[in-house]
Amino acid sequence: MSHETIYRCLYVQGRGALRRELAACLRTGRAIRKPQRRPDRRQTRIPDMVMISQRPAEAADRAVPGHWEGDLIIGKDSGSAIGTLVERTTRYTLLLHLPHDHGALTVQQAMLTTIHTLPQHLWRSLTWDQGIEMAAHRSITLAADLPIYFCDPHSPWQRGTNENTNGLLRQYFPKGHSFASLTQARLDEVSDQLNGRPRETLGWRTPAEALTQLLKESSSAGGAATR
Repeated sequence: MSHETIYRCLYVQGRGALRRELAACLRTGRAIRKPQRRPDRRQTRIPDMVMISQRPAEAADRAVPGHWEGDLIIGKDSGSAIGTLVERTTRYTLLLHLPHDHGALTVQQAMLTTIHTLPQHLWRSLTWDQGIEMAAHRSITLAADLPIYFCDPHSPWQRGTNENTNGLLRQYFPKGHSFASLTQARLDEVSDQLNGRPRETLGWRTPAEALTQLLKESSSAGGAATR
């Protein structure tokens, strides 16, 4: 059964009280389906973008850790945001604190602060959409030695891991709410919960366990190399 069949049953065939009950069970809670593409939406061009087609093949199969996907979750009236970073191999999630501004400079500063919380070898690439908040991508690349690749327009599946994670985060941070009063401590609490959730795709390990194993393996390899 395809996802379109499921949506048709929920949004088209459901009526009255049944439809309300079905919508309430959805993660988004929407009573109508939101169009996935807006043909009239204009796309702002970011200078010097490197497209996802040029991303190393190793990032696609998840065999090599250190390739990340990122995006913003926007708060009420676009006045606040949460930056989301998800590592493709382990599904480990980091959240950026953007309570009052999500312009390019603010996102750059928050990202560089967060990147330095993990070893450099775990930052091989970052894939983002074409949001204007990444206009300072060249500065991030130079400062963190982190290549940044941009998705094609209207192609959220090219950041599928991040899209799924953002859906999970909406359970904690619903649409229509401001994030201005959130603290980094609260964001860390939520990311800890996500990183502590066992995943079938990881053999029922948690993202935190998968990341810890990577760190131990890299530490052991570094120790062996110095002997």
